Amino acid sequence: MVRRYPEVMRALLLVGLAACTKFEDPNIVIDTRVLAMKATVPDQIVDVDLANPQDPVELLDQLVPTTMCALVADPNFDRPLRYSLTLCVLNNDERCREDGAKVVLAQGLLGDPDTTVPEPQMCGTVEPDGNLLGIVLEALDGDVLQGLGGVDYGVALRVGGDGVDPALDLFAGKTLRVSPRIPAARTANTNPRVDHFDAAKDGVDPQPLPMGRCVDQTAPLEIVPTQRVRITPVEPDGAREVYVVPTIDGKQETFTESLTYQWLAGGGSYSSGFTGGPRDVTGNPPPLFSDFRAPAADEIDGVTDIPIWIVQRDERLGAEWYESCIRVVPE
Repeated sequence: MVRRYPEVMRALLLVGLAACTKFEDPNIVIDTRVLAMKATVPDQIVDVDLANPQDPVELLDQLVPTTMCALVADPNFDRPLRYSLTLCVLNNDERCREDGAKVVLAQGLLGDPDTTVPEPQMCGTVEPDGNLLGIVLEALDGDVLQGLGGVDYGVALRVGGDGVDPALDLFAGKTLRVSPRIPAARTANTNPRVDHFDAAKDGVDPQPLPMGRCVDQTAPLEIVPTQRVRITPVEPDGAREVYVVPTIDGKQETFTESLTYQWLAGGGSYSSGFTGGPRDVTGNPPPLFSDFRAPAADEIDGVTDIPIWIVQRDERLGAEWYESCIRVVPE
């Protein structure tokens, strides 16, 4: 049966603790956790006339709906999750300002995110209406640049187990942006993407990694206990967008996106929890891959399916996630 994996004295004390304490690996998901949030349109551009400023409603007409979704894992329980997604201006804790305007986009109860088929979608849509206009104007009111670099607003997530004390709920937030087309070559960001992921057992003979949750796959990638598999994202042409931003002297700068990858799993370990990012001081690109190591045989109970999550991000609020599964088969 396949199972889910699922201060002088202080210094001396620390030495002792190092010998007997095992700290949790932040890349291994063992409790309920918000893994990522993404928006189908993370960044929108509006055309403005600085000589004859438009009415805010005219600018609002240039916006399109934005769908915000959250990726949540709940490996230790088989239960529904209750959630809410709220449009607002976020504070530094990624929660809605206490004294600010708030609009509930979606709320309710969804099936277990790991086992429900089809996969539940924890999503809400930001409509380009008067509610959004009010939130954007509130954000603009506190912006010292008066919107030159863009106006940031957000969506706050609250999630918890069905029937569990709300005091134990988890919170997360995602920022979105509306920017003027200054300079004229400025374009809106889109979410990053990959073509596929290569998986190379023991670092050789790469093959495409099958995608989908464990519950959705009939033939996931199989490895044996403690075996390593190198997972490498393969980016399509144009995945790293070239973009321009205004500078305070009235000019502009051009950049190419730096994509990062966050590696998460329900068990085992990774050689690196984060890969990618900007080039180093000599111009060399950073590695994108991470090596996943299966748990030892005494850490599993028979054939075990381990969920894999990979979160891809750019530096302009864009994000995408990918789900997979690795089956560990004892020898």
